[in-house]
Amino acid sequence: MTFLHPVVIAIAVLLTAAAIAGYVALQRKRADALQKAGFATLNRSGLRQHLPYALLLAALPVMLVGLARPQAEVAVPRVAGTVLLAFDVSNSMSAADVAPSRLGAAQEAAKAFVTDQPDSVDVGVLVFGDQALLTQAPTDDHAAAIAAIGRVTPSGGTSLGQAILVALGTITGKPVALPQEGGAAPDLGYWPSATIVVFSDGEETGGPDVQAAAELAAAAGVRIQTVGVGTATGATVEVDGFQLGTALDETLLTTVAQVTGGAYQQAGDAAALTDSTKSIDLRLTTEKEPLELTAPFAAVALLLLTLGGLLGVLWHGRIV
Repeated sequence: MTFLHPVVIAIAVLLTAAAIAGYVALQRKRADALQKAGFATLNRSGLRQHLPYALLLAALPVMLVGLARPQAEVAVPRVAGTVLLAFDVSNSMSAADVAPSRLGAAQEAAKAFVTDQPDSVDVGVLVFGDQALLTQAPTDDHAAAIAAIGRVTPSGGTSLGQAILVALGTITGKPVALPQEGGAAPDLGYWPSATIVVFSDGEETGGPDVQAAAELAAAAGVRIQTVGVGTATGATVEVDGFQLGTALDETLLTTVAQVTGGAYQQAGDAAALTDSTKSIDLRLTTEKEPLELTAPFAAVALLLLTLGGLLGVLWHGRIV
């Protein structure tokens, strides 16, 4: 416990000592007066005689300690840390089986997600097709993150493994790559306050091994939450004049989430997709915050004064 005005504690000690000394002197004076008047037998020192005044005296230091503004540090749970939103921008994300398109629905859901986050959460944005690119470094400026989400456009293939590696590099502050075959995995440290949220239809077209990248994230304490965008029936998209069929593939997205201790959310339409972001489980951290205890001390002092006064009136017909 700390005090904003510690000098009041010294004053409380002095005043309390003075009040106790004064009470003792007063009792002796009353006892002497009774003895001289021949009423020595009335001079008793029982519980009923002293308890009311003891309660009144006890209220004094309690009240003065309250005036010293005592504070205690308490651990307050809160959502905090870093969230990287990773958007699949492959050509298949232009499919319209989710209105207005898979990517458009993902953008709207992600914007709603960012809007719901407290300032204690830093949000970053990266996009991934054949390669992955960080378009907004993690920031507590959520308006900047929302603006970056709005600039996302579809093109190219899909490399979820590369997206995970770039996200890990952003979190750790250094380039991250998969180890060579037979080589030791890089030591990325431990980052339990970081979460990667992937919006994708799950159709992987190449790049680094996705499961190996997810295992790196798991070893670093980074959880990956995946959101499936699209429908199982799928749709067709036009790429370079060709019509290509595309459908939601949940298997890869589910595996990636499970490897890191995250969860997979699936949404078949735009409304359900927005609702699914409300189920994204960010980690709670605890932060010590000062809690002022003046009110409890004042309440105790008031209780002591009230009890002392009531007992004084009840037993002696007076408060003092």
